[in-house]
Amino acid sequence: MKKDIKFLPVEGVQIVIARKANELDGYDWRVFLINQNEVPIKNVFVTSKGYGQKNDEDQKTSTLRHYFVEVQPGAHEVVETIMPDVFHLNNEYWVSYFIDDQIFDKKFIFVPDSIVDENLVLVPALGLEGILHD
Repeated sequence: MKKDIKFLPVEGVQIVIARKANELDGYDWRVFLINQNEVPIKNVFVTSKGYGQKNDEDQKTSTLRHYFVEVQPGAHEVVETIMPDVFHLNNEYWVSYFIDDQIFDKKFIFVPDSIVDENLVLVPALGLEGILHD
């Protein structure tokens, strides 16, 4: 049963929403998963969804599921492309993975309007500017 599973704290795994200049003098935004651990993470599941309100009306996006067999130490994976149209929502990324036989699980939530220029930092692992959540 779930209560019998020991969940250790997630360390060394980050979700980043980063931007890269495109040919149209704008930006393409992508969500990245970064493994900063010294060991690979395996059977990585990422579930993403957006939810919140706009003009007093509930809004939500589709729930998307992503799977990566393995993410090597110091490596990253592109989870998905994200459109600025949903930056006003809570953008949630629920990450589950294994190190050896131990399962790890964490929700990363970018709160409404946190994906703004003022919060951009250089993310050395990507060589891009982004919003880092760890």
